[in-house]
Amino acid sequence: MSTTATLPQGGRKPSGHASLRSFLAIDERQGIVAFAQTRPGQLLIYVIALAVVSRYLDHWAAGLAVSAAMAAAALPPLRNAILFTATWTMTLVETGLGDNDFAERIGIVLQQENITEFSAAWLATGFLLLILIGTSGMLVMVRRNPQSLLARRPMLTLLALEAVLCGLTTLDILQGLPRLMLWSLLVTLTPFIWFLPYAIVDQRSKAPSPPLLHLAVLRPFWSPTYLPFGKGAAFLRKSLPKTPDELAVTQLKAVKLLLWSTALLALKTGLTWTFGEQLNIPSVAQTLDAFLQDQPYPIGLSWSALILSTTQFALQIAIWAHLFIGIARLAGYRLPRGSWRPLESRNLMDYFNRFHYYFKELLVDFFFTPTFFKMFRSHPRLRMFFATFMAAAVGNALWHFVRDIDLVARLGLAAALETYASYVFYCVILASGVGLSQIRLNAGIRPSPTLPGKLYSFLCVWSFVVCMHLFSDGSRTHTLGERLSFLASLFGVI
Repeated sequence: MSTTATLPQGGRKPSGHASLRSFLAIDERQGIVAFAQTRPGQLLIYVIALAVVSRYLDHWAAGLAVSAAMAAAALPPLRNAILFTATWTMTLVETGLGDNDFAERIGIVLQQENITEFSAAWLATGFLLLILIGTSGMLVMVRRNPQSLLARRPMLTLLALEAVLCGLTTLDILQGLPRLMLWSLLVTLTPFIWFLPYAIVDQRSKAPSPPLLHLAVLRPFWSPTYLPFGKGAAFLRKSLPKTPDELAVTQLKAVKLLLWSTALLALKTGLTWTFGEQLNIPSVAQTLDAFLQDQPYPIGLSWSALILSTTQFALQIAIWAHLFIGIARLAGYRLPRGSWRPLESRNLMDYFNRFHYYFKELLVDFFFTPTFFKMFRSHPRLRMFFATFMAAAVGNALWHFVRDIDLVARLGLAAALETYASYVFYCVILASGVGLSQIRLNAGIRPSPTLPGKLYSFLCVWSFVVCMHLFSDGSRTHTLGERLSFLASLFGVI
């Protein structure tokens, strides 16, 4: 037998990148896949996952998340019960401990109304149980009445309910206990309005998912956020592995994704330490404040601050996306990644798809698709642009405003909307760019595949992203006019 290594076609040795990729492809090696199905292999996966997840969550929460995920994968007949127990145990325990924002946001009105006989944590817990019971009844109702407005337009109906509740809490005639109860209902309902439409839509199918699964993935334990990582029960069912090998591969990919999230966290920490603490690169807020006080930083330093902030934000999105999908994959769900090589984006449409996949999916499912099939059918380009605008601008803006609904209690509705002007501007510009990019792609206009073409695409896409980050950084302390003036100064206009 020859001892010469087999070379790839063409006789050339694999590049360093290809070698590294081959080394990391543990999910493609049959021996490792077989080992992952043994008890020692499962124990090793469990230990690695627990070590990673414990860096992000409290130890009890990390233990619950990893244990529940592994148990759900190992015990398919009990999968739904395990997911339900883990999701609602984590939600209710965190609420009782004050580790999530339910009790904190209810506490705002408790202090404003000077009500001392109620506990914010207990109120939040009670209303969460009410949401759980109400959701169960709602699913039954939608199943029996598929032509109801809620069944046909779930997102529109829920957003309208959110608006009504929000408006009622601001009325002067509602004070004291009535306002507290309304606000408590609003706060506990708010995160679920982005999950409930998936459950409602599934009720109209011929073979809907079991109610227990729908209740289990209302803010599932692997991602207790305002964004449905993994979408709804129907999508999750389609992503289940069919063989033990597929399950093992999925869990190995989970380990890789969790480790990659740790590597990205280390990179983000290193960038913050190097540029923020050692080189004293200011924050975007500091550069804005200095500009408004007529003591601006040098243009190069201001650009460095904006680029650093954009990088940190992009890394944070990727870190959380990889963590959440990694835990879901431990449970056996073969879900797409939440962020996929955004630096390789060739145009704004590509960036929108790659950067925050599940956020994009939410916007497409409940804003783009309904608009696309209803509006401007005889005008294809306008139809595409308008549907894209509804998703990337209207849906995007609504999601972020609803996420920060506590500002309504803190500042009042008018002031909260006023602080939101910068982000609305960002949404409009982003949606316009993505919409035009979509139209160009449909017309067959594509970026050059050459190296200079790729470099040009990178510079165009990420220059746009960096500039727009000034308006989407999440801060509410500077007006739209102040941000526009600062951006103009970075180009030497002011």
